[in-house]
This record gives sequence, C-alpha cells and structure tokens, in this order.
Amino acid sequence: MFKVDLGDSAVLRPLEPWMAPEFLAHMDRARATVDPWIPWASVSTDLESARNTLQRYADKQAATGGGVYGIWLDGTLVGGVMFPQFDPGTGNCEIGCWLEPAGTGHGLVTRACRTLIDYAIVTRGLHRVEWRCRPDNTASANVARRLGMTLDGTLRSQYPWKGVRHDCEVWSLLAPEWPSRQ
Repeated sequence: MFKVDLGDSAVLRPLEPWMAPEFLAHMDRARATVDPWIPWASVSTDLESARNTLQRYADKQAATGGGVYGIWLDGTLVGGVMFPQFDPGTGNCEIGCWLEPAGTGHGLVTRACRTLIDYAIVTRGLHRVEWRCRPDNTASANVARRLGMTLDGTLRSQYPWKGVRHDCEVWSLLAPEWPSRQ
C-alpha cells in the first residue's frame, strides 16, 4: 500500500473496505460537520453501510482509477479526498473532500487535493478537474480557490438534501493551468 507524506505528521493513503471500523468511527466524529456536504455521510452509520461506501469506491478504483483516500493526522483518520467521478475516456474527473474538526486548520485538504490533481493530470493525462460545492460551503470554495480553480457557474436547485433543493457551484481546472504541467 502506498502513502503520501503531507507534512506535519499527516499522511494520505487509500481507504479500503477492510478499514470500515476505523472509517465508521471517523464518520461518527465527523458526521455533524460533513453530512450537509458529503451525500454518503448520513448513510455510513453502521459497519455494513460503512463497508459498502468504501467498497463502492474500491470498485471505482478498479474500473477507472478513481477512488477514495484517507487523511491521517498523528495516526488518526481525520478526513479524506476522493474522485466522485473519474472518466479517462472523456478526460474529466471530479474531486471532493471532507474533514472532521480535529483536522481543520492544517492545510491538509489542499495538500491532499494537489496530490489527486497531479495524479489525474500528470499521471493519467486527464484534461479537466472539477470541484462541486454548495455556495454556502465557503470552506470548500476556498480550497478550490487555493488550488487555482475557476468558478464556471452555479447549477440552480441542482440536488436535494433533507427535503430541500440546493444550488451547486462548479469550479474547474484545466490541464494547461496546472503548475506542474507548465
């Protein structure tokens, strides 16, 4: 298994189905702050559902190369980054993230997302990386800005959450804009 040193006693590595107990404990700590933003946070509530969430990403990893990766700080899982969409055929992908309160303020998500973008653009040759977030998720939009993404627009009333439809901002970064490609 690989791991990427993110600095400051933090590492990035794959989150795999056998890690479901640790993932579930993390989700229990993080659920209140990530549930509005990550659709599967509210459905990963027991060992079976947590394992199923990780298995779906393991299947994506095997099929396309997209997956889910945990961020460990001082040995504790505190968040992660993922490819909700990864399509080598079209050259497009989407990245996303989440973080429990214990992991905030360290720049971990930004550093981990840079690793994913570098993989998508440099290693896999994808052309477009997307970032999607609700307009009221300022922390997420700030990460997109730090990554050098451009706000393409807002999809109005794009998805429901707990009976209310929400807008979705779409940010993007193109391969020629990525610093390691320049």
